[in-house]
Amino acid sequence: MQATPQRDTPCELAVRRAVHRLGLRFFVDRPVGGTRRRADLLFPRQRVAVFVDGCFWHGCSSHGTWPKANAAWWRMKIRANVRRDRDVNVALAGTGWRVLRFWEHEEASLAAAKIAQIVRKGTSG
Repeated sequence: MQATPQRDTPCELAVRRAVHRLGLRFFVDRPVGGTRRRADLLFPRQRVAVFVDGCFWHGCSSHGTWPKANAAWWRMKIRANVRRDRDVNVALAGTGWRVLRFWEHEEASLAAAKIAQIVRKGTSG
């Protein structure tokens, strides 16, 4: 697990490049909303936090897999990640943040378009 990057994964980089191409500027890997959680992209003025979740680590129902070795430990780990993600969503939403989550398998340009739509709406209204 130590060899797995916690930031700058290929899917995060693709989303960041696509968002940047749309003319938006953002903070990367920043703590959000007084929590210890770090958003992959953060738009503090608009109060938008973006997370790009890996299918394995966050339990994607379409692409997530369950390892056979040490299966019970992995199940517990991945389920804890899913619970933490839900708790973060609720905590941030409760303090006025808009949380956007995308899976690593989602098309970066589509994710970027959704992010831009939400961020720009937050700027104008």
